[in-house]
Amino acid sequence: MKKRRVFDETFKKMAVELSHAKGSVQEAARELGIDSSRITKWRQTHKGLGQLATTTSGLSQEQQLIRRLQKELKDAELERDILKKAV
Repeated sequence: MKKRRVFDETFKKMAVELSHAKGSVQEAARELGIDSSRITKWRQTHKGLGQLATTTSGLSQEQQLIRRLQKELKDAELERDILKKAV
């Protein structure tokens, strides 16, 4: 009999964020070695988390650039952390 794998909330959140960063649930699932349907389910559960509450239409170009760069940095750090844990 197979033992069920249990994933903690931090792993689920990182997997969801990775799938958003990669732009593909299947690619993120393949990288993490889990089924893509799990990430899809986690994405639905965590829907809305991490999204900005304010719209970017009222921001200056510099503020929009800062937000975009912060998001890119966060995505790169997340990917790096996941790769560190895999090694």
